[in-house]
Amino acid sequence: MSPVSSTAHCPYLQTPVAPLQYVHYSQLAVGTCEIVMLNRDSSVPRRTIARQTARCACRRGQIAGTTRARPACVDARIVRSRQWCEMVPCLEGEVCSLLFNRSGWTCTRGSGRIKTHEIYHP
Repeated sequence: MSPVSSTAHCPYLQTPVAPLQYVHYSQLAVGTCEIVMLNRDSSVPRRTIARQTARCACRRGQIAGTTRARPACVDARIVRSRQWCEMVPCLEGEVCSLLFNRSGWTCTRGSGRIKTHEIYHP
């Protein structure tokens, strides 16, 4: 199968994230992704809005998505059907729930901490 490159605009995260990192463009191995842009907005107290862009080299039938809170190649059917939780996007110990309009998902921990992820399409 030949790789298909795709760029995903990953969701807004309402949780602290790592500092801005610059990634140099290079050839990606098939089935892998890398974060190429990460912006943070901490202007609202107790809330950080982050927007990241990932570059992926996915196999045929796959598209850029999120697995365990990291960019990953996922089955394109999941994205088309907007069944985001099938990507297993949350970290271990978090529970995934779809937003009411399927525009994204939430990851909830037992302590009540909630991260909301919304898919942005330019």
